[in-house]
Amino acid sequence: MKIELSVIIFAGIFGACMGSFLNVVAQRTIQGRKWWGAERSECDFCHKILEWYELIPIVSFLIQFGKCRSCKNKIAPVHFLSEVICMTGTAIIFYTFKFNAWPIIFGVIIFYASVLNALTDVLSGDIYDLFAYVPGVLGLVLRFAGGFDAFLDGVYGMALGFGIFAVIILISRGGMGWGDANFMAGAGGILGVKLLCVSFYAGVMIGGTYAIILIILGRVKFGRHDAIPLVPFLALGIFTSLIFGEDILNYLGEKFFMFDIFKLDWPFRF
Repeated sequence: MKIELSVIIFAGIFGACMGSFLNVVAQRTIQGRKWWGAERSECDFCHKILEWYELIPIVSFLIQFGKCRSCKNKIAPVHFLSEVICMTGTAIIFYTFKFNAWPIIFGVIIFYASVLNALTDVLSGDIYDLFAYVPGVLGLVLRFAGGFDAFLDGVYGMALGFGIFAVIILISRGGMGWGDANFMAGAGGILGVKLLCVSFYAGVMIGGTYAIILIILGRVKFGRHDAIPLVPFLALGIFTSLIFGEDILNYLGEKFFMFDIFKLDWPFRF
């Protein structure tokens, strides 16, 4: 039990570090800067190069009360939130899959990809094709270890993820961007068809609920083109499918026993 707790804690620490890194990748990509190499992190306001002790995920933000040590300007909350989200999500994934290597590998890949794409969508309204498709391609490669059927499930998942949004985009005549379709195509390469369907449904329901709340509060109105980033909600749907997807699908398989297609046989659990 102590070993399991230690692994979960380590996973959370690693997740916090990944959250910090993904935030840097998103911010610098949007700014057109390199996020690799020797370029040092700096304050967004005074541009002072940050020391290592100012870059400890979560801890530095709390110790500095969310402010730059030099200019005292408030650090954007997205830095802290991305670290907390990745820390929590990574720990939950390790706990859920009981240290089963393959589901964890697939889970963290799509989770981190979802966080990265959600960050670029929220911060700039853009979804970058590279960040959308690389996780899916990587998922297809890894699926070969589970056999050709597992690989095909990933291919079908990519096609379905892209196809659903392609239809919506064409019907709405550009009311939605192709970045959302690319993102779900990449997700489908890892999740496969069944979990992708759960992700899409959960993401749309969460996003729709949020939109209704905004309408009730008067934050957005019908007839206005208020843009609400969709990828964060799709990312929540994907995380929901990772953690609860198997239970949801198996429940549906028992509820509608004549439809065995609801039963989930995860091709990457081997």
